[in-house]
Amino acid sequence: MDQAERLRSLVNKRMDQVTQLGKGMRVIAITSGKGGVGKTNFAINLSIYLSRAGKRVILIDADFGLANVEVLFGVSPRYSFREVLSGEVTVADALTMGPDGVRFLSGGSGFTQMANITESHLAALLSGFSQLEDLTDILIIDTGAGVSKAVTNLLKAAGEIIVVTTSDPTAIADAYAVMKAIAEEDTDPPVTKIVVNRVESSKEGLEVYKRLYRVCSRFLNIKPINLGNIPYDRHLVRSVKSQEPVALMYPNSESSRSIQIICKKLLDENVAESTGIRQFIDRWVRFMKK
Repeated sequence: MDQAERLRSLVNKRMDQVTQLGKGMRVIAITSGKGGVGKTNFAINLSIYLSRAGKRVILIDADFGLANVEVLFGVSPRYSFREVLSGEVTVADALTMGPDGVRFLSGGSGFTQMANITESHLAALLSGFSQLEDLTDILIIDTGAGVSKAVTNLLKAAGEIIVVTTSDPTAIADAYAVMKAIAEEDTDPPVTKIVVNRVESSKEGLEVYKRLYRVCSRFLNIKPINLGNIPYDRHLVRSVKSQEPVALMYPNSESSRSIQIICKKLLDENVAESTGIRQFIDRWVRFMKK
């Protein structure tokens, strides 16, 4: 039995020890084709509004060592995913409390080490993630930008994907590249949704969405859902410089109201079957070892 088979066997054994592990938990990965489109800002503020709506939210910073979540929250975590993998702390102990009850896990460089994970580390990881079923309703994963294997593995494992783009032609092209990378490697890709950021008007946002929908449905057999758009807002720029989420600093700003609307759309969706932590971890390990 090779390492990949042993890991899969270990995943199944560990998961079977927990009855209906993570049933009902939504796992949503937020990504973008290129950096600088506001992906992490969106993930942070969306998490805050989901929490305010009564959902228990955990935000995982999987942006490969850039630590943007903690910077934008203005919080310095004691632990990161690196310490979880090394066995120094559990997943629950590594969580840091952010604003409005949103807990987050700093990525450090831990996620880049997953490709070389050992069986003992995986056992600790599975045990740790099993604790999340009692802590959260929605798991938000802020991935890195681009189409690296580390990023696409996380995206393919998630139950839902939100692709953040802008109206910039390069951002649109890169957003399509992300969806193409997933569609080409996965015969059953996750539900994909689009948010267009920094638009000058709702019409512009809709045009960008329609453009992506046309090419995705024609060439990738993917029909992405339109979650909405967020206008360019100087309040958001100021909040970033102040290291305070716009939802807290400027709750009545245009960007805050737009993210609230997107949050409501997500919560109003009829999600037939959530991925759950069991399926997410199982798929993640499987894709990593291919």
